[in-house]
Amino acid sequence: MISRIYAIDPGCEQSALVVWDGQRIIEHEIYANADMLMRLTRHESSALLLIEQVASYGMAVGAEVFETVFWSGRFAQTWIDEGPGEWQRMKRLEVKMALCHDSRAKDANVRQAVLDLFGSTRQRAIGTKKQPGPLYGISGDEWSALALVMTYLSVNNLSVRSA
Repeated sequence: MISRIYAIDPGCEQSALVVWDGQRIIEHEIYANADMLMRLTRHESSALLLIEQVASYGMAVGAEVFETVFWSGRFAQTWIDEGPGEWQRMKRLEVKMALCHDSRAKDANVRQAVLDLFGSTRQRAIGTKKQPGPLYGISGDEWSALALVMTYLSVNNLSVRSA
């Protein structure tokens, strides 16, 4: 049984991490990639690591994409080297299809699909500083990392409330 899900949206210099404990987000952070390696050394043996997989769609890519791929591999290797723990890569297309049922979905559509899983309205899902919702504080690429978690739950017929 998976105790926690760690999800990473990798980047060439920094990457987003969301940690899900089966009921809620217990950590979300943007780390410099070297710091992410250090963070991944502390995980439970029953945890799962999800990494957004870089995919080619026939277009030329630059050095940043290759650097992102390099870091993705380092994250997976660090996870493996630090002991037991499952890991898998997940393409953005899989996320779009699982959450939006449309390969043409944009980031805003994916974000809205995630919000819908937590109460549909911004007020319920995110809340305010005075009354924070379950997604309070999630920002930037953390949304993509959270979408990986929600996709995993959806594909495996698990509810948002339990993993």
